[in-house]
Amino acid sequence: MRRALIGALAAASVAAALVTAPAATAAPAEGPATIAWGPCTDPTLAGAGAECGYLGVPLDYAKPDGAQVQLAVSRVKHKVADAQYQGVMLTNPGGPGGSGLLLATRGSRVPNHAGDAYDWVGFDPRGVGASKPALSCDPDYMDYDRPEYVPFTPQLERTWLNRAKGYAEACAKNNPKALLENMKTTDTVKDMDSIRQALGQRQLNFYGYSYGTYLGQVYGSLYPRNVRRMVLDSTVDPRGVWYGDNLNQDVAFDKNILIWFGWLAQHDDVYHLGKTQSAVRHVVDEQLLKTSFTPAGGVIGPDEILDVIQQASYYQLRWTLLGDALSRFVNQGDWQNWKSLFEAFGGRGDDNGYAVYLAVQCTDVQWPRSWNQWKRDNWKTFAKAPYFTWQNAWFNAPCLYWPAKPGKPTKIDGSGVQSVLMIDETLDAATPYEGSLEVRSRFPGASLIAEPGGTSHAITPRGNACVDTKIADYLATGALPARKPGRTADVECAPLPQPTPPAPTAAAARADTGLVAGRFTG
Repeated sequence: MRRALIGALAAASVAAALVTAPAATAAPAEGPATIAWGPCTDPTLAGAGAECGYLGVPLDYAKPDGAQVQLAVSRVKHKVADAQYQGVMLTNPGGPGGSGLLLATRGSRVPNHAGDAYDWVGFDPRGVGASKPALSCDPDYMDYDRPEYVPFTPQLERTWLNRAKGYAEACAKNNPKALLENMKTTDTVKDMDSIRQALGQRQLNFYGYSYGTYLGQVYGSLYPRNVRRMVLDSTVDPRGVWYGDNLNQDVAFDKNILIWFGWLAQHDDVYHLGKTQSAVRHVVDEQLLKTSFTPAGGVIGPDEILDVIQQASYYQLRWTLLGDALSRFVNQGDWQNWKSLFEAFGGRGDDNGYAVYLAVQCTDVQWPRSWNQWKRDNWKTFAKAPYFTWQNAWFNAPCLYWPAKPGKPTKIDGSGVQSVLMIDETLDAATPYEGSLEVRSRFPGASLIAEPGGTSHAITPRGNACVDTKIADYLATGALPARKPGRTADVECAPLPQPTPPAPTAAAARADTGLVAGRFTG
């Protein structure tokens, strides 16, 4: 599924974070490979006392003595006496394509020092960020003023199909064929177990977000005895991997953007975008139409508007930032600020995360081979979800032409996993809530915390005491909420309240004159 670009494309910023330590050599015949730890050069990791290194793992696990890839790994060691040590907590931020090195610092965020008993380990999955080799196909693909996402004309449809095909061809040209053929979720899951072995652990603890929850599902299905404790935040539905899951999230993203429009209307005294949800929607639609004819500043078209405001569908913590940016764009013509946000959120100039995303999803499973099926399904979904359906369709369209053979998804069976804590907000768009209920049904040792009405995705712990203390209790003692019968959550926590915008300023009030092009009060 289309991942949260804000964090998943951070690989570039972390690639330099790594390391003065040498790469691991090939595994000796008598035992597993080890990691040569050294200092981290990233300030965040260094400030947390982390150490960094590389682990060599087989490029193709069917050829264990063949070529290797180097996984970039980080670790913040436990802060308790060895008698209280609870083992390794391996982490993954999602994507696929997200750099996970900085997650080694996440343990300090767990309340009551419950994270202190673990070694927190982050890693860049194969192909990602500082791991070697790192995938890249066409760094200019996510550039400004791209063709409009919605293919209202046959020419637009052909243009996007040609772009998708060109990107897939660039991936074939610019990356080792053997790497593209060994980028499946199962390959990363085997890498996870190689990390376990390299760290000398009989079992792993695992904390996975978004796509990372699918890694947890597959790891638990293939290596159930190697799982000690597992936290899954915002869980992928294994029934839709990956074509169906993308269509499902299109509808959820549109639902959440309308919730944000309603919030903007509640705070019209600050944002001046309309006093009702429909008025705000009209203003946004007007800007999408206007920029399709004349891109703002020559660079901001409807695609760039959608890519930025989609962050509001992912995270409520972005609502005020995005509300301010939209207000400035509409009421003051400030396209430069919007350009900065697109560069931050849209992946311009670094396609590593996007290349890995496709390399995994396009080969985990056979996507429909017929463009006509894609076309029918996406127009049908577009009728319910007009904002993000075609954006998502074109994001995944290179799978039609991907230059590596697909495999078959792992059958998800968590019956052998003893202990899992799941968390999800019920209006999470990227991984709709039904996926959490489905995975709970397949993991009889799992308990699910639901946050009814919450719209944020994969960001625990983040200050919700009801949720965070349960995470802390679980990590400290293994205690899970009592499991209820049926297809339901086991405990509910109220989500964090919607953010409160800053008080309106005199300058903002002056902008609310009704004279600025695109202004609509409703």
